[in-house]
Amino acid sequence: MLSKKTKYGLKALTFLAAQKDKQPVQIAEISKQENISQKFLESILLSLRKTGILGSKKGKGGGYYLIKEPKEILMTDVMRILEGPIALVPCVSLNFYEKCVDCPDEKTCSVNKLMLKVRDANLAVYRNTTLADLVVS
Repeated sequence: MLSKKTKYGLKALTFLAAQKDKQPVQIAEISKQENISQKFLESILLSLRKTGILGSKKGKGGGYYLIKEPKEILMTDVMRILEGPIALVPCVSLNFYEKCVDCPDEKTCSVNKLMLKVRDANLAVYRNTTLADLVVS
């Protein structure tokens, strides 16, 4: 299940991407427009800033803004930042692989086979979707 952190992060990013003037937007405005707790949103936006998706400006006229064009922001990157590994189990993760302690042989493991398919299907969607695809015109 998608975490609230990721859901709200996607909503905030989409809101920022939809801004025509590309000027910084204050957290309070995003919070109000997207119905997200301001305190929780601060933490989400900070994560996105630390990883290079967002920039921020302090003071009058300050707020958060996209560093890249929405068409350059892949959902694989956003999902990994907000949700963590895309794979549901560590034995099929591309970036965070770990052998399962309860599994003697991954090649014959039914869970591994299923989760590889799930991971690949999710990756296909995330790799072929950008932030621009989420913005409603």
